[in-house]
Amino acid sequence: MTEILRTTDPVRLSWLIALLADAGIDAVVLDTHTSVLEGSIGAIPRRLVVAEEDAAQALRVLREAGEA
Repeated sequence: MTEILRTTDPVRLSWLIALLADAGIDAVVLDTHTSVLEGSIGAIPRRLVVAEEDAAQALRVLREAGEA
């Protein structure tokens, strides 16, 4: 898995996952439970990761959408 982004914004994460899914790329959000355990105050960023073979295409999709 390759990390392509870190953010504390759950709305942005949702948008990016939908954007990547539209391009046929499966994405996984890591650290969601850690963030919740800390009280969801936004102190711990969540990581958006994709398979290594999809990383280049995922970054291209995000750049084209103005998100990377």
